[in-house]
Amino acid sequence: MSDSLLTAFFSAKPARCAASTVRCRVRQALPVAALLGVGLLPATGQAQVLDDSTKVRYGAHTTFILKERDLLREDTLGQVIDTTLTRLPQQRYWAHDTTFQQDLGNFGTASRRLLWEPNLKLGARLGRNVFDKYARNAADVPYYDTRSPYTFFRFHQGNPYEQIFELSYARSLKKHFNAGFAYERFGANKAVAVTNTKTGQVEHSNFLFFVRYDSPEGRYHAMSNFSTARHRVAEQGGIQPQLVTNNPDAPSDFENGKVILSQLFDYQREVVSLTKAINRDDRDELRLAHTYRLLGRGLTVFHIFDYSRQLNKYTDEALSSTGGVARFYPLIRRTTTVTDDRAEFRQLENTVGVLGHTSAVEYRLYGRQRTFRLITRSNIGEPAVLRPALPDSTGTQLFAGGTAAFRYRQFAIETAGELKLSARLGNIGNTEYWLRGAARLGPLRGEALISSYAPTLTELRLVGNHYAWDHTENSTDSFQNTQVQQLRVQVAQQLGKHYLEAAGTVANIQNLVYYTADAPGGQFGAPQQLGTARQLTTLMARYRLTWGKFVADNQATYTIGAGADNPGLRIPALVGESRVYYQGYVFKKALLGQAGVQAYFQSRWKAYDYSPSTQQFYVQDHFTVRNTPVVDVFLSGDIRTVGFFLKMAYVNQFLPQSGYFAAPYYAALPRRMEFGIRWQFFN
Repeated sequence: MSDSLLTAFFSAKPARCAASTVRCRVRQALPVAALLGVGLLPATGQAQVLDDSTKVRYGAHTTFILKERDLLREDTLGQVIDTTLTRLPQQRYWAHDTTFQQDLGNFGTASRRLLWEPNLKLGARLGRNVFDKYARNAADVPYYDTRSPYTFFRFHQGNPYEQIFELSYARSLKKHFNAGFAYERFGANKAVAVTNTKTGQVEHSNFLFFVRYDSPEGRYHAMSNFSTARHRVAEQGGIQPQLVTNNPDAPSDFENGKVILSQLFDYQREVVSLTKAINRDDRDELRLAHTYRLLGRGLTVFHIFDYSRQLNKYTDEALSSTGGVARFYPLIRRTTTVTDDRAEFRQLENTVGVLGHTSAVEYRLYGRQRTFRLITRSNIGEPAVLRPALPDSTGTQLFAGGTAAFRYRQFAIETAGELKLSARLGNIGNTEYWLRGAARLGPLRGEALISSYAPTLTELRLVGNHYAWDHTENSTDSFQNTQVQQLRVQVAQQLGKHYLEAAGTVANIQNLVYYTADAPGGQFGAPQQLGTARQLTTLMARYRLTWGKFVADNQATYTIGAGADNPGLRIPALVGESRVYYQGYVFKKALLGQAGVQAYFQSRWKAYDYSPSTQQFYVQDHFTVRNTPVVDVFLSGDIRTVGFFLKMAYVNQFLPQSGYFAAPYYAALPRRMEFGIRWQFFN
């Protein structure tokens, strides 16, 4: 609940309009422009009046985005919409999570965050997050303040693999009421082990409906949205190296008993481990956040209602074994016919609290009640019949938290925290909490964090056709809370044409729960808890140079303590991204264009492997991903309300090798042409 205060108190006021300074100034000049327009009315014809007024009144400067975090700061202005070109050709920003990720080589496949981030979610959690990147966060849904109907459209095509389509529409039905909807659909075609590259691998659809209301007197504000998402992935299990014995002239993927990884980039001609395995992730969520001002801005009550449902379903209709040993999976436990493992998590939350702020002080106090139910089912028997795999896990949990911040000129300080209320508050080791304190002085910022959180419900207990474990409190191998102590220091400063940013983080992690290939009983991909504490050091640096029409933006993160010697946490030592481009106007300033090169680099590391039946990435020690850079060449442009890009992705394929791996035996996409268009209508 503290992120909004961090944004408010640790960024200068002008920064809200830094990306679109011209639009911010235009908005401030709107009253003057309107008066001038009225004065010119008698001198123009009716048709010309409508055309001119449309150009002056409606556009990017009259459409603003508000989010729930703005509501909880009593900010009714919001932010101008993003019309910049910088992120348009970057695939990292095509989905809803823009952090660096490890996936399975194709857009829409299972994904996990690559760099270290502490967990701030307490209490019961399902723990199946590999498709979170593609799902909307109901607390981060954009609402609109529009003077005219606003329509957003985008279409991206990565021939012949990726495709993204999104359409949204919002309008003010009355002065104080705005409503809209958004629909998105994307998919990806198979690139490996397929005769036709138009064979689908990923299908995703999401419908969102949202409304916003402000009372005429300005005391009551409400935001609500309902979303439903359906995500379907054909799991392939990675490339299966082939040993050719009956034809000595045929190429083999083995040499002296070892796999020759460079021979696994024939893409369509490769063989995969799974042919009829499907993962489904269905999500529905209804959220309402509303506030009522009691005493000016000093005392406001708020309430947040949130109901969510997540269903994960894994099926495999082609189970096989050799000599009684299961192929690909560690075991076949319940049925040899068809795997059908399901986990459905339902959650209802009500958060009630008070908030207030002045120009220097801001606070928020709240209490939350969570009711949850986890239903697990799995096929069993011959023929297979769907039956409950475990008794339903249910419960009601209470939380209390708050945040307080103070700012004076260039100095700001904030504290925030949350505590799960239980009868074990005297036992600090089993109490769930997080507490964060941060301070800023000019460009320098420091932050300290301590937290303790329980394992997820999936980490605690699971029963399926291929895995079974029990780490609950009454088991023989129970898991304890994970504790994190972290210190972060950051400095950021604009110096003329140069922007410099550097950050250092030191974290101490105790009782880390992770999934491993060395779990007892041969269940590779099952969870374990690291009994010893581990220290992690992260250094991040960014340098941006703007020299006339030339821009260079470089960022790198160096991590110490998460290499091959760490049994529970793996992160590439170096992760970097660089963009160099030239931008300027052409055709008498009718088109703003950018042309340049962008590159991504990560050092060699033992990347996480993936278990599709449990939707979990796990630590392995048998496969090392090489440090291959990925270079893209792009051209993007903006013509009034239309943005577009053309990009040759992975232009350096065959330099020096014919491909690279995103995960063990999961080949990333080859060189391809990508293009996209973004169109915004303001009337």
